[in-house]
Amino acid sequence: MFCNTYHLMLQPGIDVIESAGGLHKFIGRKGPIITDSGGFQVFSLAYGSVADELKSKGTKKTGSQVIKISEEGVVFRSYRDGSRFELTPESSVAAQKVFGADIIIPFDELPPYHMDLTALKASLDRTHRWEERSLNAHLSDPRQQSMYAVIHGGVNDELRKHSCKVLTNMAFDGFAIGGSLGKNHNELEEVLQSTMSELPPEFPVHLLGLGDLRSIQMGVRHGIDTFDSAYPTKAARHGVLYRLNKEPIRIKSKKYQSAHVPIDSECDCYTCQHYTQSYMHHLYKASEPAYIQLATIHNVAYMNRLMADIRKGILCDEV
Repeated sequence: MFCNTYHLMLQPGIDVIESAGGLHKFIGRKGPIITDSGGFQVFSLAYGSVADELKSKGTKKTGSQVIKISEEGVVFRSYRDGSRFELTPESSVAAQKVFGADIIIPFDELPPYHMDLTALKASLDRTHRWEERSLNAHLSDPRQQSMYAVIHGGVNDELRKHSCKVLTNMAFDGFAIGGSLGKNHNELEEVLQSTMSELPPEFPVHLLGLGDLRSIQMGVRHGIDTFDSAYPTKAARHGVLYRLNKEPIRIKSKKYQSAHVPIDSECDCYTCQHYTQSYMHHLYKASEPAYIQLATIHNVAYMNRLMADIRKGILCDEV
C-alpha cells in the first residue's frame, strides 16, 4: 500500500499516527507500506497538476499555497486550514520514521514538464542534494526501513543518466523513477529505456505515480518491479470498471440498466459475488456513496489479479 506523507501530515497529523503506534496499526494493515516524501503534492501546489503541465500550463502559479522554495526546503500553507508548514529533507524523513513505513522516499522536487533546461538542471542538482540529506537522516536511524532514491531529469536523456550516476553511488536500497515522465507513452518508453539501462539490475525499481494498464505493461517489459497510482480507484469513481481480458465496463451506460449479471463472472471480489451490473448502474446514477466503495473494491481486486498473472508470466518466461 502506498500512503501519502503530505496528506497524512495535514490530516490526521503526525502526532495522531505516532500515538496509534504507526501506520500499520493505525489502518490495520499487516502487509508492506511505502510512503512518499510529500514533495509531489507540494510542488503540484506551486506548478499545477500533471494534467495542467502537459497542456503547457505548468508554470509557477501566482497565489499558490507554496510560500517559499529554498535550499533548506519548502514552506507552504495547508489546503485544509491555511496553517503554515515547513517540509525539508530531514522533516520528511522524520515523518516517515514515525509512520513506520517499510519503504520510504527521500525529499525531492518535481519540476514541470515544460521547465527550461537551465532551470531543470538547477532543480536536479538541488534534488540530488536533498536526497543525500534525506539518506543521511535515514541512515542515522534506519529502524529496519528501506529508502529508495528517486531518479529525476524530466524527459532529458542526458540528465536522466546523470541522475542515475549520482544516485547509484549512494547507499540507497532501491530506486524509484520519478519526475516528469513524458506527455505520452512514447516519451515514457524513452525515459524508461534511458533510465533502466543505467541502474544496477540487482536493485528493485519502482515507477512513481503511473498505474494505467498500458504503462504497467510497458514498465514490466523494461524491468520495473512495483507501481503506484490512484488510476484504478479514480477510474472506479468515474464509472469505469475493469475486467480481465475484456473491455472495461462504463457503468453509467443505459445498456447496463437491466444487466443482472456480475461485473466480471470470473472475479471473486466481494462486489462481483454479491451485486450485479444493474445494481451498480443504479447506485452510480443515484449518486449513492456505496457505489464508490463497491466499485473501488472491484477495481483493486482486478489490479491484484492482473499483477498476479504478470508475476506468473515472469516465472514462466512468458513476459
